[in-house]
Amino acid sequence: MAATKFRSEVVQVKYRGDVSLASFDCTSVDRRSLVKRVCYDRGNQYMLVNLSGTYYHYCEIDNGTVTAFLRAESMGKFYNSAIKGRFDCRTHRIPDH
Repeated sequence: MAATKFRSEVVQVKYRGDVSLASFDCTSVDRRSLVKRVCYDRGNQYMLVNLSGTYYHYCEIDNGTVTAFLRAESMGKFYNSAIKGRFDCRTHRIPDH
């Protein structure tokens, strides 16, 4: 996996709309997985995840969880057990982007 900063890229996030990746560190996932890319804004604890071509967002997610997600043997299993439903932006603070 390679971390790359994108300064001018904007992605369409489901349930949110356009989000600039200017403040995110993004990691493309090269292995076979439902997860294609993870972008994390550490200062705002805000993560975007590309799942099979669609970006979803997660709010108030700590750096430790994101690091464990990126290192997980099975990102899909980790996502389902430790992220999905726990960092819902409907109940957590959404940063201004």
